[in-house]
Amino acid sequence: MEPRLVSVVLVTWNSASWLPRCLDALRRQTHSDRELIVVDNASMDDSTALASADATQLIRNATNRGFSAAVNQAIAVARGDCVQLVNPDCFLEPEYIARLVEVLRDDVGMATGKLLREDGSGIDSMGIRMTRTGRHLDIDEMADRRWQMAEVGPSSPAIRHPPSAIEVFGVSGAAAMYSMPFLRDVAIDDEIFDEDFFAYREDADIAWRGRLLGWRAVCVPEAIAYHVRRVTPDVRRTLPAEINMHGVKNRFLLRLKNEGSYLALRNAPFELARDLVVLIASLTIERTSLPAFAWLWRNRARVLAKRRAIQQRRKVSDRALARFFR
Repeated sequence: MEPRLVSVVLVTWNSASWLPRCLDALRRQTHSDRELIVVDNASMDDSTALASADATQLIRNATNRGFSAAVNQAIAVARGDCVQLVNPDCFLEPEYIARLVEVLRDDVGMATGKLLREDGSGIDSMGIRMTRTGRHLDIDEMADRRWQMAEVGPSSPAIRHPPSAIEVFGVSGAAAMYSMPFLRDVAIDDEIFDEDFFAYREDADIAWRGRLLGWRAVCVPEAIAYHVRRVTPDVRRTLPAEINMHGVKNRFLLRLKNEGSYLALRNAPFELARDLVVLIASLTIERTSLPAFAWLWRNRARVLAKRRAIQQRRKVSDRALARFFR
């Protein structure tokens, strides 16, 4: 098999404390046919200085354009057959990229390895799972093995290399690999990652869109990485207000674009109950998130246009996807 060029994409924003370990891990990758594209979102620290020696291309933004826009900038200049996203606080074991390249074939357009917590104490993510409450969560040791090994497990005929690959709904953007055909296919008006997702949930959005268009995602447990997860529900009150606002906005944006009528009706009792909790919290204890609802209203025409573009091209029914929403 011919070597495949992998475009590694690293988005930085005041990431200097994590970059030395991240870059060192990338240098040690056994898959040598790769390029490194770094996009810096107006860092105020030494991020660009640290990354410049390793970067094949370095793009400096004058302002923080958000994760999705930065990744789109990198993809626009990428030469690879595959794109490997790496967060600065994610550290890949040497064979991570090599193992993922093997599985991106046919209709498998998304892949991830097993992301462990930084100290190796447990699983951070083995992919994205969806819930009937409208949330997307990481598959970790708390999301029992039944999720991974049920009908979405390794028996799927299109998943051959390696045999232990597990089919999942989608992959975490912290260390996700995508095939270039997948990225080109899921673009809406030439926009691959939806830039309305300024921060967070953009990986769930592209996964859902890809699923609707017939693409699949796998986790390769033998591919190991370590992730320092800094944004979790238990630290929500300590996060910047803008981050929490985007989290609320993106909860609804994700469904408005991708959810069909069958799933909306099937999940309604669970989603609406959770929506009510989010709304009450925004009206009482987290009023800084109220602008999320104003944003959705102001931008409703653009959001609905994206929805129409996705739903008109869909190849997979909601009934076929329902098994992923638990």
